[in-house]
Amino acid sequence: MQMRRHMRGITLVELMIVVIIIGILTAVAFPNYRDFVTRAKRNEAKAALLKCATNQEKFYLQNQAFTVNLAQLGFSAPFKTDSDTYQLSVAAPNPAADFTCTATYLVGDGEAAKCNTFSIDGRGGKTSGPLPDCWTRKK
Repeated sequence: MQMRRHMRGITLVELMIVVIIIGILTAVAFPNYRDFVTRAKRNEAKAALLKCATNQEKFYLQNQAFTVNLAQLGFSAPFKTDSDTYQLSVAAPNPAADFTCTATYLVGDGEAAKCNTFSIDGRGGKTSGPLPDCWTRKK
């Protein structure tokens, strides 16, 4: 009877080591991934607001007044960011003097308790809520 010199396959211990390593990598990577996705969604909202403010200024130069019509600013109505997480709206209580563009968070998750709204006005003032630092927030 001849014994095999090389066994093929993997043992249960080797398999469990691989599963543990994958679990550790997932535990470290997943929170970082969620933070990255959250920052990307916020950046979409900020970019849309800055575009809204720029287009309002262009509109004002041509018409001597601000508008509340998103279509006149180059946006579809209602305008949502690419990830469908923020919706853009514009208000001009005094169209001859000022406007406010606002992005409102649409998804009801943990982000809604942090950065539910972003706003920019005609003077360049940036506000957010409920946390005041959403324009610069990293997490």
